[in-house]
Amino acid sequence: MAILYALVGRGTVVLAEFSAVGGNAGTVARRIMEKLPLQDLGEGESRLCYSQDRHIFHILRGSDGLTFLCMANDTFGRRIPFAYLEDIQMRFMKTYGRVAHNALAYSMNDEFSRVLHQQMEYFSSNPNADTLTRVRGEMNEVRTVMVENIEKILERGDRIELLVDKTSTIQDNSFHFKKQSRRLRQALWMKNAKLLLSMKTSSVVCQTQSTAYDGVKRLFYWRSVRLMRWNFAQESQTT
Repeated sequence: MAILYALVGRGTVVLAEFSAVGGNAGTVARRIMEKLPLQDLGEGESRLCYSQDRHIFHILRGSDGLTFLCMANDTFGRRIPFAYLEDIQMRFMKTYGRVAHNALAYSMNDEFSRVLHQQMEYFSSNPNADTLTRVRGEMNEVRTVMVENIEKILERGDRIELLVDKTSTIQDNSFHFKKQSRRLRQALWMKNAKLLLSMKTSSVVCQTQSTAYDGVKRLFYWRSVRLMRWNFAQESQTT
């Protein structure tokens, strides 16, 4: 087992612990907790590592004053032990919450030591734990790079102002371009509408003229027919 010992404490008070090996791991862990620098509430999380022989003590200190500690083999790296501590922190706070701030020593040990043991076995032997940890580590690495980049930019206030000015200019230009595009689109629409209206009007006029011309042709035809009939009738009477 790569993770061999785990502890949850508040200051120098041990609330729960579990050890998978014999020896003085608990004694060393409590000595480390006594030497930890004081941390103000709300200061933010901190991570520390201390080496002892062939083992490393990994420490996650929360912003609420609680300390989560585990001991692992020095060949096990840092990624999985801290993932184990993050998991323990989440489970502990979900179970006890603010009660832990005033709890007595070892008051959570009977119940939570089993959780420490169970998760210790999972993170020490299950390959899925390493996959999940690697993904979390990559996300944290991206977040660290982002913070570093922001801090580097904040050191150059003049460049930030220049960037803001350029951004403002780009936004203004974009607004004017959209406004001009809208006006041009409306003008083109009106022009097309007038053109279609004139085409329809011309079509109606042409149809009206064509209808009138056909009427004149029919009137002229029937008058011619009537005249021919009248002439034929006159000739017949004369004969």
